Amino acid sequence: MESQKQFKRRFSFEFFPPKTDQGKDKLQVVRDRLAGVNPDFFSVTFGAGGSTRDRTVETVLNLHKQGISTAPHLSCVGGTRESVAELLDLYKANGINRIVALRGDLPSGMGASGELRYANELVEFIREHSGDTFNIEVAAYPEFHPQARNAEDDLKNFARKVQAGANSAITQYFFNPDSYFYFIDRLEKMNVTIPVVPGIMPIVNFSSLVRFSDMCGADIPRWIRKQLEAYGDDTDSIRKFGEEVITDMCQKLLDAGVPGLHFYTLNQAEPSINIWQNLGISEREKIAF
Repeated sequence: MESQKQFKRRFSFEFFPPKTDQGKDKLQVVRDRLAGVNPDFFSVTFGAGGSTRDRTVETVLNLHKQGISTAPHLSCVGGTRESVAELLDLYKANGINRIVALRGDLPSGMGASGELRYANELVEFIREHSGDTFNIEVAAYPEFHPQARNAEDDLKNFARKVQAGANSAITQYFFNPDSYFYFIDRLEKMNVTIPVVPGIMPIVNFSSLVRFSDMCGADIPRWIRKQLEAYGDDTDSIRKFGEEVITDMCQKLLDAGVPGLHFYTLNQAEPSINIWQNLGISEREKIAF
C-alpha cells in the first residue's frame, strides 16, 4: 500500500444520465445535496456502445457548468476514432479536464466492436488526439474482470492502460478490502504505481445488488448475502445494515492509506451522504496531477 499513500486523497460521486424530465429534476436535487460536501468531481456513465451518448453529454455539461468538475465516462466499443475525437473536442471546448476511459460493453445485437477494441487503445488515442488535456481515469478490478482469461492477464491488461497514458484508476466495487490490498500489492511488484481509488457501492436493495454483482463479477461475501436475505422485504433493516457494513469497510480502507473513495450513487444522495458523515470526512483540498 505504500504506493497509494503518497497521493492526495480525492472523493467523487458517480451518476447515470437520466432518461426523463422527472429524472433530471431528481438528479438536480441529488447533485445539490452531494455538492454540499465539496467533492473533487462528479462522473457520468456512458451506456453500452454509446447508447446514452447524447444524454451523457447533456448531463455532463449541465453538471460541470454548476461549479463542480465533472468527468464523462467514454467507452470505445462500437465507436469510431472520429466519433471519439468529436466528443473529446466537445469536452475540451467546454472546459472538461477529466475523462473516465473504458472499453465498455457491446450492446445486444451489435456485431462489431468498433475501431478501438480495448481500453488501452482508447487511452492511447486520447493521448494522441488531445495530448495532456485530460486527466485519464481507467477501470481497475480487484476481483478481476469477469471476462479476463485469468488473473495474470487481467493485471497485464491494467498495466497496458497505464503504459498508454492513464493517470489514475477507479475500481469496480467490492466488499472484501483484502482483494483491493492484494491487487495493489501485485501492481507494486509490477512497478505500476498510479492512484487506484476504491469504488464504493452503498447497499440499499438486495435484489438489485445481486443482479449488478453477478453481471460485473463483484463477490458478495456469504455472511453479507445471508444477512441481507434474512431481512427479506425489510428495506429499513437492509439500508441500516448496509450502511454499517460499507462504513466499516471504508474506514478500513482509509486507515490503510487509500487515495480516496468513489461512490456509485445510482442517482441517490442519502446512502452515500450517510456513509460520508459516518466517516467524518471533512472538506479536502482539490486534487492536482
